[in-house]
Amino acid sequence: MAEQAELERWLRAYVERHGGVAGTVHVRGERDLVLKATLNIPPPVVAAVGTIPRGKGMAGLAWERDEPVSTCNLKTDETGDVRPGAKAVDANAAVAIPVHGNDGELRAVVGIAYGGERDIDADELAMLREQAEALPN
Repeated sequence: MAEQAELERWLRAYVERHGGVAGTVHVRGERDLVLKATLNIPPPVVAAVGTIPRGKGMAGLAWERDEPVSTCNLKTDETGDVRPGAKAVDANAAVAIPVHGNDGELRAVVGIAYGGERDIDADELAMLREQAEALPN
């Protein structure tokens, strides 16, 4: 996987290109997703999401389902998909997107959050997914 500085540059460009306010890159480790890059994530949240087990929180669910997991508002989400730590991010709408290797296996999850409450439609989600797959190896 790319070095942290390269992942952070990529993440910043990705978030800015899509009008987001915050983002994360979790890389698949031996057992968990491991946080490798952040943008505008408060330190307590960074500490809380440093490792994510499969099936927990938005990133862990994106891994488990192998599908994007989204919410129109992090702070008021009642689906159970959003963990309490994520609610501390100064953002509303968010999506966690699985990223795959050449072998088709999940290699990372990219998270992007937006300043306002909104739904992410199918066309936007498809574009976010396609561009997330360009995450450096």
